[in-house]
Amino acid sequence: MNAFRHFREQEAFMAETIIEIPLDELHPFPDHPFGVRDDDMMQQTVESVREYGVIVPGIARPREDGGYEIVSGHRRKHACELASLKTMPFIIRDIDRNTATIIMVDSNLQRENILPSEKAKAYKMKLEAIKRRAGRPGRNSVQVGQNYEGKTSREQIAENSPDSATQIQRYIRLTELEPELLQMVDEGKIGMTPAVEISYLNPDEQKLLIETIDSEQATPSLSQAQRMKRLSKEGKLSDDAMLGIMTEQKKPETWDLKLPMDKIRKYFPRSYTPQRMEETIIKLLETWMKKRQRDHQR
Repeated sequence: MNAFRHFREQEAFMAETIIEIPLDELHPFPDHPFGVRDDDMMQQTVESVREYGVIVPGIARPREDGGYEIVSGHRRKHACELASLKTMPFIIRDIDRNTATIIMVDSNLQRENILPSEKAKAYKMKLEAIKRRAGRPGRNSVQVGQNYEGKTSREQIAENSPDSATQIQRYIRLTELEPELLQMVDEGKIGMTPAVEISYLNPDEQKLLIETIDSEQATPSLSQAQRMKRLSKEGKLSDDAMLGIMTEQKKPETWDLKLPMDKIRKYFPRSYTPQRMEETIIKLLETWMKKRQRDHQR
């Protein structure tokens, strides 16, 4: 399906006028969600542009203030800059903001190595553009709103994307995360599934979670995220409740802690039995934990 759509796009390119536009007249798409990174793929693109030029032209639309707004071709434009070219071929289309947003998102979603945050922001932008075109207001219309063909907005987005309607909704939920948490998702420190659950925490609870992650050097598992979400919904996600969840052992049954007797015996009187040493260690750990909880609340 994607190959067929790509073929149709190439036919459309051939039917439209392609012009060379000076790079300094090209402006990025407002709030463009896809990053332009100087990675290995960019270097390959630069080398290709130097040798063959830009094979596939970008798409741009005229700006009211002059120049052109890039709809598709941000990476190619950057490659041209790195290759010391002065112009780049573009197809100029006089289209409205909503249509431009949909084209911008669709033209980038087929790329590899897209970050979760990029998909999240892109899907939300496309969803809002579709809703504006349909004239259908309301925060929750993504779930219940239907277009004239009986399809939800998410189903419309899924038609030209690599993700299902359900997965698209999950990505859009990520836009409710605080920037620090969203970055952890991009870095693979927090999984997609627990991140979706965390997105239902209010901003203050998310900020508290960020502090807890930093102090405990641990990120929440799915079950921990689900419990925090439930407590948040009930209005019971206090500092102590969050800390208690985050400091518990995630999988206690998978390992046994064994302390070498020759290393700890020197810290106890000779009269102490192993059982008494164990009880003392537990008490010391409890004292240590209470101190950490007090420090966390300051």
